[in-house]
This record gives sequence, structure tokens and C-alpha cells, in this order.
Amino acid sequence: MYLLIPAAGMGRRMGSNRNKLLLTLLDKPLIAWTLLAAQASERIRWIGVIVQQEDWANLQEIVKNLSLTKPIHFILGGATRQDSVYNGLQSLPAIAEHVLIHDGARCLVTPALFDRCAEAILHCQGLIAAVPVKDTIKIVDQKTHLITNTPDRRQLWAAQTPQAFEVERLKQCHAEGRRLGWEVTDDAALFEQCQLPVQIVEGEETNLKVTTPVDLALAEFILRQRLGDR
Repeated sequence: MYLLIPAAGMGRRMGSNRNKLLLTLLDKPLIAWTLLAAQASERIRWIGVIVQQEDWANLQEIVKNLSLTKPIHFILGGATRQDSVYNGLQSLPAIAEHVLIHDGARCLVTPALFDRCAEAILHCQGLIAAVPVKDTIKIVDQKTHLITNTPDRRQLWAAQTPQAFEVERLKQCHAEGRRLGWEVTDDAALFEQCQLPVQIVEGEETNLKVTTPVDLALAEFILRQRLGDR
């Protein structure tokens, strides 16, 4: 299985002026924990890390220090996550039929979740990891801040990554998105815009996206629990 890791963002909501994936979680950069999970996956065989030019040397050094045995390929990122994934898709080997896409900032992903998604994509066109929403969600008017609707929580899932797709179909969706100027926050939305089916694979509550300092503190707590507080 082929894996693309978008890692070309900045850490503005983290209060950082550098790529947040270079920040330290316990004794390693955030991206290192993501890469170690991919290394431990039984199904992933090829890893593409999508980065900006200014982070290239730092990421190469991190990979070198981890002594990973799976091939790591660095791909130049774009102006947006959508552009970065597009670049990543163009860099896949021609024989790639399916691809996993996982945000580098979801550094607590487990090898088991990678493997579940890698198995499931062999039987569908597209999928995302997701978890049921526990909170009551309100639809709010942006101007008045008045509630306009309360959707049924039983129908709501919080999207995560990995997301997985048939490579050729996803390339077609990205091409259509570029042609029509669609701006989306994940690849499943492109599939949906093209009227293609996307199914759910049960995600993990601990598979949080590290975006703010609070997220980083939560991630440290979870990781310490996994490692036995060492």
C-alpha cells in the first residue's frame, strides 16, 4: 500500500512561526511519531512525505535519525493542502492502484488503523476514518450567531485520516476540482463533489489532530499512557 503524508503546513494556530510538525512531542518531532506508525504498519510499503522547500532538510534529518526501513520519498508541497495532495498523487509510482492519505499532524494514529483502512480500500472506491460525534451540534447563522438547526447526532461523524482512494479516481477528482475551482479541506469532499461513494471506517478517539497547544498537551498525555509513563 502507498501512503502520502501532507506535511507542508504551518503552525499558526499553535502560535508557532514554523511547521508545527517539527515541534517536539516528548523526545521526538510530531512527524516522527506519524512515520513510526507507518513504519510499524504491516501493509504500507511506500511512504511519500509532502513538504515545503524550507523544511526539506529538517525532514530528511528526522527520517535519517529514525533509521526507517521503508522507502521515504520527499515531494514538494503546494500553496494549500489540496495542492499538496495533488502534487503527491502525481509523484506516486505508475503501478499504484490505491493510496492512503494521512495528515502528519495526526501523530497518534496507530499501525492497526493504517492496516484497517488499507484492507478496506481494496473493497470500495473511497473511504475515511471517522468517529461518531458525541456532542450535540448546532448550525449557527454566521452574522447573527443565532442557532438555525440542530442536526440528528446519530447521523454525524467526525472525519479523520487516513483517507483512502483508488488512485485514478482521486486523480480525476483533483483534476476536476482544479478545473472548476473547488476548494475543499479533505479529499473525501472532492469524491463527494464528483458524486462518488465514500464509506466510513471506524477511527480512533485518540487519533486527534494536533492543531493548538491544548491538542499538544492532550497528545503528550495519551502518548505517555501508551508508553507506560516512561
